[in-house]
Amino acid sequence: MSTNNNNNEVLLHVENLMMHFPIRRGVFQRQVGAVRAVDGVSFDVKRGETLGLVGESGCGKSTTGRTILQLYKPTAGEVEFDGVNLITLKGEQMRQMRRKIQMIFQDPYASLNPRMTVGQLVGEPLMVHSVATGAEINERVTHLLETVKLNPAFASRYPHEFSGGQRQRIGVARALALQPSFVICDEPISALDVSIQAQVVNLLEELQQQFNLTYLFIAHDLSMVKHISDRIAVMYLGVIVELATRDELHAKPLHPYTQALLSAVPIPDPIADSKRERIILKGDVPSPANPPSGCRFRTRCPIAEGICAESRPDFREIRPGHFVACFFAERYL
Repeated sequence: MSTNNNNNEVLLHVENLMMHFPIRRGVFQRQVGAVRAVDGVSFDVKRGETLGLVGESGCGKSTTGRTILQLYKPTAGEVEFDGVNLITLKGEQMRQMRRKIQMIFQDPYASLNPRMTVGQLVGEPLMVHSVATGAEINERVTHLLETVKLNPAFASRYPHEFSGGQRQRIGVARALALQPSFVICDEPISALDVSIQAQVVNLLEELQQQFNLTYLFIAHDLSMVKHISDRIAVMYLGVIVELATRDELHAKPLHPYTQALLSAVPIPDPIADSKRERIILKGDVPSPANPPSGCRFRTRCPIAEGICAESRPDFREIRPGHFVACFFAERYL
């Protein structure tokens, strides 16, 4: 977790971000609907902090990350990075901006080209952006591999010769090659063994201190997110339902979905664990192609009432810095 919380400067501002993927059918490929993967998401990330983005699989977390990076062109909304609206940038302007925003991908097996050596993989961003040439690239690659605690002699090897944890370190080195200020970590540990996960998270924390990085850390493991994040946003079916500091979110969750997620996190004290109540949600997550009216969570919510089907609850600040999208959040105060 970063320590420079006294800095309240907003580095990334996301407002009402939407990413709808068209559903096409028939010979003429007419659009018959849309998958509302991200459907009106707003949050800020302050310089130097780690914002955790959590939620179950398929809720739109990774799509949010990719849309911020403009790997997908958003359907609507604003993405402002360091005062620049990324959505208006074209071609070369966006390419220059990508030096400041990098991504660590989820699958270290799929995100590295098997035909390139580690030296080529880590050095490629330096070549593409003409930051370094020749011997300078080799020096930078050596330094980057040392930074992520890999032997620089590995530069001539290929990805298949490494374990999952080592491959993810190569991915981290590649993301840091252009000295970005903001890194989107897209479930960087979910494909790794539990024993390796902590090593990679500790490495990310060390690098954050060393290079003053800002992270958007996407994951579905709440205990790991609590460890690394300053604030946590909880996502469900394309919308953010709750956002608060990590301690407040764990101590006093105000949204029924957050309460259910936290009740499933194992705690190391067996006596306390046996006393607490597990919240089992009924039914399955609805399809993002046909989400429920009103509140997205109402079909599985234990306290849903008529108003929940009629209108979508506002994402409002209930306590200082604690935002919730629920009509009845005050019940839990």
